[in-house]
Amino acid sequence: MSHPTPNRPLSPFMLGQYYRFQLTSLLSIIHRITGVGLSLGTFLLAGWLISLAGGPECYAAFAKHLTAWYGQVLLFGWSWALMYHLCNGIRHLGWDVGKGYALSAAYASGYAVVVVSLILTAAAWAVAYAH
Repeated sequence: MSHPTPNRPLSPFMLGQYYRFQLTSLLSIIHRITGVGLSLGTFLLAGWLISLAGGPECYAAFAKHLTAWYGQVLLFGWSWALMYHLCNGIRHLGWDVGKGYALSAAYASGYAVVVVSLILTAAAWAVAYAH
């Protein structure tokens, strides 16, 4: 096995240092997790549609779970994942056109994604409960 040349950059782990936490890395990981969560949440949506097609008794049995505390937690998580994934996707579209690469802009847009996704989720739930 050959050894790296002296002026070749080494990984921080090879130098005995640890990787420093970055907000952008966390947001990227959350984006991937919410994408998986949205995919899995599609089964919940499919179950709801199947229960609708199954008639009033089938729907009542399914709705009982959606209105329970655990169903509400699942729905809230799924709706936040949708809003976060949407906002972060818009952020990525900005990057695709070459905007927002500066570190300060990346951090500002990252914080904005988190805040706006929480606001949109709260607004959607407020509208749902108002009706």
